Order: sequence, then structure tokens, then C-alpha cells
Amino acid sequence: MATVLEKRKKSSARGETRNGEAAGRLRSLPLLRNIGIIAHIDAGKTTVTERMLFYAGLVHRMGEVHDGTAVMDWMDQERERGITITSAATTIFWRDHQVNIIDTPGHVDFTVEVQRSLRVLDGAIGVFCGVGGVQPQSETVWHQADQYGIPRIAFVNKLDRMGSDFDEAVRQMREKLGALAVPIQIPLGAEERFRGVIDLVAMHAVTFDADSLGARMSVSRIPDELAAAAEQARAELVESVAEKDEAVLEAYLENPDVPAERLKAGLRRATLTAGLVPVLCGAAFRNLGVQPLLDAVVDYLPSPLDVEEVEGVSVKDGTRVTRGPDDFGPLAGLVFKVVSDPYVGRLVFVRVYSGQLKKGQNIYNPRTRKRERITRLVRLHADARQETDTLHAGEMGGVVGLKQAVTGDTLCPENKAVELERIRFPEPVVSMTIEPKTQADRDKLAEALAALAEEDPTFRVGEDADTGQTLISGMGELHLEVLKERVLREFRVGANVGKPMVAYRETITEAGAGECVFDREIGGRRQFAEIALQVEPAPRSAGNNIDFEVSRNMLPGELKVSVEAGLRDGLVTGVLANYPMVDMNIRVVGARFDPDTSSEVAFRTAAVLALRDSAQRAVPVLLEPIMSLEIIVPADYMGEVLGDLNARRGKVRDMATRGPSQIIHAHVPLSEIFGYATVIRSLTKGRGVYAMEPYRFEVVSEAIQAQILNR
Repeated sequence: MATVLEKRKKSSARGETRNGEAAGRLRSLPLLRNIGIIAHIDAGKTTVTERMLFYAGLVHRMGEVHDGTAVMDWMDQERERGITITSAATTIFWRDHQVNIIDTPGHVDFTVEVQRSLRVLDGAIGVFCGVGGVQPQSETVWHQADQYGIPRIAFVNKLDRMGSDFDEAVRQMREKLGALAVPIQIPLGAEERFRGVIDLVAMHAVTFDADSLGARMSVSRIPDELAAAAEQARAELVESVAEKDEAVLEAYLENPDVPAERLKAGLRRATLTAGLVPVLCGAAFRNLGVQPLLDAVVDYLPSPLDVEEVEGVSVKDGTRVTRGPDDFGPLAGLVFKVVSDPYVGRLVFVRVYSGQLKKGQNIYNPRTRKRERITRLVRLHADARQETDTLHAGEMGGVVGLKQAVTGDTLCPENKAVELERIRFPEPVVSMTIEPKTQADRDKLAEALAALAEEDPTFRVGEDADTGQTLISGMGELHLEVLKERVLREFRVGANVGKPMVAYRETITEAGAGECVFDREIGGRRQFAEIALQVEPAPRSAGNNIDFEVSRNMLPGELKVSVEAGLRDGLVTGVLANYPMVDMNIRVVGARFDPDTSSEVAFRTAAVLALRDSAQRAVPVLLEPIMSLEIIVPADYMGEVLGDLNARRGKVRDMATRGPSQIIHAHVPLSEIFGYATVIRSLTKGRGVYAMEPYRFEVVSEAIQAQILNR
């Protein structure tokens, strides 16, 4: 890390001699933070963000999720449903630092929004409910952040609620998330008596003035009844940091009472390496604890200079290259979101890793191998846009009017083209049919669905092979319901939709071989191709892999491309019930062509037929999506809920007690839990709640497979 930082400092020094204004920009990089707010649904992410906007002076009235006035929940459906559906970006300034914030959804159906936001962020705040602790989606988003190695701080919210328990939430972070969660604050009071926090770094109490909506804070000495607990908590904090940071360890060996500034510096270093997670506490809805959280963002989360340079592949020679936050380096930007904005049209969200993105500049897209011109650049604040001429290295913003770019594309100069790693997204698990109400709506519906598919990589549009109807697929019932409403409201298209259906998959269970000799006369011309394949099952969730074990003499390069395209076509519609085929290793082991009569069309068709032949011989089976459920119910209703789960082919993994409630963790087939919200309310007289997320695809039993195939 030190070497990277030294290299970037030298880059800044070069900038000073070349351009004073730009050098000033480079010097401000340490004052930049790109962070996300991540959590389980209803943990209070958006409320926390709204308070941040208020205390930073960006808004003069706090918006509330429950009454539909939250600035960051700007979509009509977000305000109606009281949940975040799409990630919203904004910028605030705190202690002379520019803090770019992305507020992400908490519902599992919109996990794509979290995934692509985490890909471009430098740090994150994990918000946890003081009552619920670490909930299912908390685990999902936390492990997504683990994949990208993002430094995090944690905020235990809602400590004013009955049943809240700060210590229990920290314990669950350590056990369920595997995080070294270390409190740097402890609550001042509990439940309805919660009134502030005790800062363990500076060792003082902080309370918040209700008349100023928490804007005025008072610092005082720690109350006598909490002094011993605070001393013990600080000692544990110092020891935890000393284990991760040599400078603090040296100071600790000299004097166990490590000075606040040395402790803070060591805590920052340990956080940046993801060695530990500082934990803060508060109650955002009652305006308690948000300003210290902002201080922690500035003090402990990374600037673009503190993270590793982004890696990519040179388009010219395929070598690995890196790009760092240098205004004078070659441009490297990653498209992480595309939206259809009602005011500006197609809006592309970009993180600039290196160089500058300027108005009027020509950029190159390695995926399309085409150039486009930047006509407008904007900075983002929820649904508001502010025009700008330049996005600098380390910044995020929007590009208006790019026609070709999609999520995951790289923007770069053509003479130094680089392709950054694309963003991976989960497969859809639920489908439904959608049809235009009138002939006049047909083209408008196709345009609307195409626009939504561009925005959301987990939304797929296809065709039912049996009925010819348009089929849309997504991550869950709510996901498709929201998209349907967008078609009706935003795009003003009349449409009829069917009931949600499970998006099954097909795979094989044994090795198989197949071949196809395609020799036909089409349009008065002979078309010839011969292909031989071998297929084998791959591990679950490994995806499909295609290898060619034939020489160029057997299959020229242009025909090889056609064969691969044909195999991809064949994988889209399986051999049992036209569901996509997954988790297959395909090897092309033989091929024959005729220079006079072979064509790309013939080889593409032969590849499809050979794949179907080999898959039929490899014992194909259906896969169904299995969901992971967490159900929280009063103990009185455990019997009814467990009996219902058993009837739904559910498998209970474990059960636990949390206060007066029982917690059930189970795996249940998605096909068995459509409409489960109504069922759980009925079984528990409205007192039970649940959360679910995709777990994996599993082979269905022969009896269930027969039922599905005979529908």
C-alpha cells in the first residue's frame, strides 16, 4: 500500500509543475470519499442518509421514508412502498471533505443495485437494526462487500427501540459475518432512555439537542455509572487495534492508555486493510448519532489514494495493466449503471478511476469497438442533475446521451484501450408473461422492455417457445411487480401480465457425446457442416464452458465463431422443457467442412443440433431455485409454521431464540412460497415476519419433474 501511495504522490508532484489548477485537484484526492450505505431492508439506511444530507446542509428539511418525503427515495413506487428500489447517488461536504454517497436497496430482489454499487465504491457503512441484529440480507450485502475487499464501518441503528441490544448486534457481526467488529462507541442509555453515545477514542459523552433536531451536540464527561464499562470497552478497543497495527502496539507497550490521536491513526490504518470494523451506534430517526458517523467516514474510510489501483486487460496485447487515480494518466472509467431519465434521456453512471472525462471528448468502448462523443456530463443528487465540464480521477458522475454503453463497459482512449473487469450478476429466478393490450401498444412495449433490460442486468426478456408469448424474468415477485408498474406508469404502455412462474433451469448428470451432419439444399445451394461434441456436468453454479479441441484445418476461425454462437443458442433452450441449460462443460472434439459448400449458417445450425443430441444422451434433469428463509415468530406459533414449511418441501436448517421470538432458518423451493407473506400473517395472526434470498439451484425429484413437464 505504501508503494502505491508513494507512486501517486509522485504523480501529484508532476501535476504541480504542469498545471496549477489540476495539481490543486490532485491534492484534494485525500479529501474525497466514495461510500455506500448497505443493509437489510428496514434497517434504516435511507433515514441515515437523509440525516446526513440535513446535517451537511444539503437539505433544510429532513425527509422521512414513512411519509414518502425522503430525498433519496425519489421514485414514485419507492415513496408509495416505503422501500428503496434503485440505488441513488448524492454528494455532501463534511469537514472540508467531499463525500459521494450511494444509498442502496435492502430488499434481496434488488441485489443488482448493491452489487454494481459496491464494484465502484471505496468504502461502505453497514447499517444494522439494534433489535434485529444481523439479518439475512445484511449477511448477503456484507459478503458482497467482502468479495471486493471494501473497508467498512458499522452503525447499529434503532437503539431507542424496545428490545434493542447493542452488544448482541456486535456479537452477531463477529459470529455471523466473521468480522472483527470493534465498538468505538457505546450507547448512553438504552431503549426509550437512549440519549447519546460515549466516544471510546476521546473518552467523553456526546448528547444531541432535540430542539435543533440533533444538529447541536454537547460534549461532557462520562457519567459515573458508565465509567467502568467505558474504561473496559476502551481497553478492548486499544488491544484490538494494537493486534492489527504496530504503531499502536508500540504506544500500548509504553502506556496502555494510548492517546486519542495515535489510537485514531492506528484505527484508520487497521480499517483500510479491512483488518477490523469500527462499530458506532445511534438512532437516526430520533436524530441521535449521525454526526459522529459522518466524522467516522472522514476519519476511517479510504480516499481513492488509499485503495489498490484498479486492474484491467490491455486491448492491444492482452497483458494485465493497472490504472490509478491520476488526472494526467490515461482515462479509465467503468459504467456501473444505465437509467432512462425522464428529463435528460439515457443517463450512464460512471466511476472515473484514472484520467479525466471531459465534455466534448471522444471515448472508446472496447466491448463495442466503437467511439462515442461525450456531449454532456452531470453530477448526481438523487433525481436532480448538475451540469459539469469534467469528472476527475476518483469521482463518480453521469454521462448523458451515450448510446452504446451498458453496465460493465469501460470508457477509455482508443490509443491506450483497456478493459476493466466486468460486473457479475446473479441469474433470474422468477418469470411471468407480458402482452400488449392493443396492437398500438406492441412496439411501445418492446421499447419499454428493452430500456428496462438495459438498466437492469438481472431483468431478462425472452419468448416462451411453446406459446410465443413475451416472457420477462427477474429476481423475485417484487422485482417483476415494480418493473411491471414502471412499464404502465413511466412508459405509459397498456399491458396484461400473467402470474409469476418459477424460472427453472436444465442441466445434465452424466457425460454424453453427440454429433450432427448437416447436409441440405437451401435456396438452391448446398449447405454442409459436420460437428462432434462431448458434454460433461460441471459443478453447481459453475456456469457453462466451451472448449475447442479441433485444429484450424478441421475448423477455420470464422466457422469456429459460428459454432460457438450456435452452442450459445442451444444452451438458451434446453432439451426437456425449453429452459436454459447451465453448469455444462462442452468440448468440440470433431469437425469437418467443405470449402465449397460449408457456411456459417450451416455450422451454427449443426452446433445447435449436435448439442441437443449430446445433451439428450447425458441424462438431462430440471433444476429449481431454492430460497433461504429466515422466519421470526412468537413461540406460540412455532408448530403451525414448522408444519406449513414441511408441507412446502422445506428443510429446516436450524432454530434459535432471540428474546421472546423464535427464529427459523430453512431452505424452501421457490415454487412453494409464492404469496408466503399472506400465509405467514395468517398463521401467526400478523405477528410473524420473514425474509428470503436465493440460495442455489437444486435437482428436482423425478415426481416433481414429471409434474412440471406434463403441465
